Amino acid sequence: MTAGFLLLNLFWELCCYSSKFASMKFTFDREAFKEKLEAQTSFPSLYMFKFIVPNGREEQIAALLPNNKMTLKESSKGKYVSATIKAMMPNAEAILDVYERASKIEGVISL
Repeated sequence: MTAGFLLLNLFWELCCYSSKFASMKFTFDREAFKEKLEAQTSFPSLYMFKFIVPNGREEQIAALLPNNKMTLKESSKGKYVSATIKAMMPNAEAILDVYERASKIEGVISL
């Protein structure tokens, strides 16, 4: 298991069990992210999506990009799953739409 995954697992534990983080909502500036994507990416482009979800929600992640292969890695205690999907994306807006739909999955962390 990589150090990065361990750190994300720790972050997830804090978010789920710490009263300080329990009610926080994490947001991002959609337009700023879109501008960065467009500036750094030549479309169409192969884009790698990474998500962490509670174990058992993998199918909801797979449904975001159903025609693409998903790679899964379970956390050390088996409570969470890291999902990676590579997909050919036509533009930045399509990438943002995937993240928008992912945000509706309970317990998801988009990386």
